[in-house]
Amino acid sequence: MLKSFQIILNKLISWICKLFKKNGSVFPGSITYNINQKILEKIKYPKYVIGVTGSSGKGSTTSLIAHTLKSAGYDVVYNESGSNGIRAITTLILNNCTIFGRFKHEILLLEIDEKHLHLAFGKNKMTHLVLTNITRDQTARNGSPDLVYQSIIDAIDESTTLILNADDPCLQKTQLTFKGKIITYGISKTKDSYTTSKNKNIDNAYCPNCHKKLIYNYYHYGHLGNYYCRNCDFKRGNPDYEATNVDLEQLSLKINGTDIHLNKNILYVAYATTAAFALCNSIGLKTSDIAYAFNKKKSIAKRGHQYKIDNRIITMLESKNENPLSYYQSLKYIINNTGKKTVILGFDNVSRRYKYNDLSWLWDIEFELLNREDIDKILCIGRFKYDVATRLNYAGIKKDKLILVEDLDQLLKIITEKTQGNIYTMVCFDMTAIIHKLLERKEHGNH
Repeated sequence: MLKSFQIILNKLISWICKLFKKNGSVFPGSITYNINQKILEKIKYPKYVIGVTGSSGKGSTTSLIAHTLKSAGYDVVYNESGSNGIRAITTLILNNCTIFGRFKHEILLLEIDEKHLHLAFGKNKMTHLVLTNITRDQTARNGSPDLVYQSIIDAIDESTTLILNADDPCLQKTQLTFKGKIITYGISKTKDSYTTSKNKNIDNAYCPNCHKKLIYNYYHYGHLGNYYCRNCDFKRGNPDYEATNVDLEQLSLKINGTDIHLNKNILYVAYATTAAFALCNSIGLKTSDIAYAFNKKKSIAKRGHQYKIDNRIITMLESKNENPLSYYQSLKYIINNTGKKTVILGFDNVSRRYKYNDLSWLWDIEFELLNREDIDKILCIGRFKYDVATRLNYAGIKKDKLILVEDLDQLLKIITEKTQGNIYTMVCFDMTAIIHKLLERKEHGNH
């Protein structure tokens, strides 16, 4: 009876949220989860329950998996909103159950916060888990990458098939102890790979087996690349699914010899695409069906939407706060584009989940990459704009290139009157939504 009551209550609260045009992805679950936190263990799940977790790339990977499965005719439910905590997951699952607790769709696909994995599912619930990477991410909450990794491993057992990124030694070490099935994916050397680390800080530099320093044949970014240990047999090896011939300019790559289209010219999308390919193939989709989904029924990139303002392109690059490698990929994307550029940086909240307001992570981001002639102006916005500007000053960026925006409603006017070139926003999710609303207002003539 309690289970049915929670499901009905969840549906009712969600309906009320929709009635009042409120975002109901989290609030219903906030109520129902607290009534009985074991509710999700009482649901009768479908044949496939797929989780996607990791420090970054979860949303893009989940979207691509959903797109591919739907293209192949599967009935898939996933958290399209991107809300990936336990309360959002509770909302989604209960809304898609009968009142008796049977999940109504063929496949449940979930982007899951890595520290909420053990809350979302007890053991023996997930059939597959895709692991994107483990890096420094929200250290005020998560601590070290090793702690994040252990929290993931503690939430699963050998009944779950792992699809993991072999380019990440922190994930590849799972091969040393995990007794269940492991499927690996990775990216071969590209024209942008490098042999000497370009990052000041490497999250995983030592062999997890013998603790000697790892040797890299090449890096992609951060500690992701092709590595081996001279002292023991720990190494990346040959992944089960490997992306080759990666051409970001032409939006193409090959996965195990099959030509695949990329929906964005940035390397993390190549990783997300390869992970989606590996997962879908592992549950029985034919290679031809997967290729059709990527090449014919092309998906829209979850991140990096483009708009226009006075005939100038504005690219919305969402960069995850407290995650230096997320910012690094955005920085690389910006500097790899030609012509004059205007960059928008800033945030109102360090995190949506806690209020520590630790800003030490700003100093791990290589903002020095923006110290270039083709960067016309950098606009600092949000509550922490002065902290961002201070970090940019230490990066050697001239003060006359910085504009501190006191009134966000004036942002588009400042862009139009005081900047040149195409515009790139490098902000977190909440600020992206605010800027998007400003663009909508301008488009509809409400200045």
